[in-house]
Amino acid sequence: MADPTRRSAVPGVAAGRVFLVDDEPSVRRALTRLLRSAGLDVLSFPAAQDFLAAPWSGEGPACLVADLRMPGLSGLDLQEEIQKREFDLPIVFISGRADVASGVRAMKGGAVDFLQKPVSERDLLEAIGHALEEARERESDRSDLAALETRAARLTPREREVFGLVASGLPNKQVGAELGATEKTIKVHRARVMEKMEAGSLADLVRMADRLGLRGQS
Repeated sequence: MADPTRRSAVPGVAAGRVFLVDDEPSVRRALTRLLRSAGLDVLSFPAAQDFLAAPWSGEGPACLVADLRMPGLSGLDLQEEIQKREFDLPIVFISGRADVASGVRAMKGGAVDFLQKPVSERDLLEAIGHALEEARERESDRSDLAALETRAARLTPREREVFGLVASGLPNKQVGAELGATEKTIKVHRARVMEKMEAGSLADLVRMADRLGLRGQS
């Protein structure tokens, strides 16, 4: 491994938290120095169980770097447990043994990358950069969805019905027929839905309905 005290110039890793789980003390020390030299906040753990027992708010971009093979819970076991607990945490796996089957399983489970030890400094920092960028995108998506849900909560039950049917592509007249209302009434409801959802166009409304799982509902 390259000198872990040298600051990396790899873009995309300037901010974020890295949870490092590896049962080898020397590896934890070396990687902790490397990642901190790159400007990252690092919390290291000797076992998967220790990581799972630690408090985590879920706020801010973060990722997990985990050894694939560890006593007790393995990296793959940890990945499964994270999914069960619904931790939204991108994972980069590292392994001292070439294990294609485990690597494939890890990637199918949603891992961002799978690197072989000894880990290249640049490869690891680039993988973490990708993982943190994914974490930022997920955080942004969660924020956007929360905002949409707040707007949707303003809708009356009938407006919510109109929202779902209009977003599915039905014209006002057909929506009225579905709901037993006049076309004029549907137009009024539709205008209120557009206003409350802060939609600039029908296309915006359709995208919002897709995010909320409302398209076609009545």
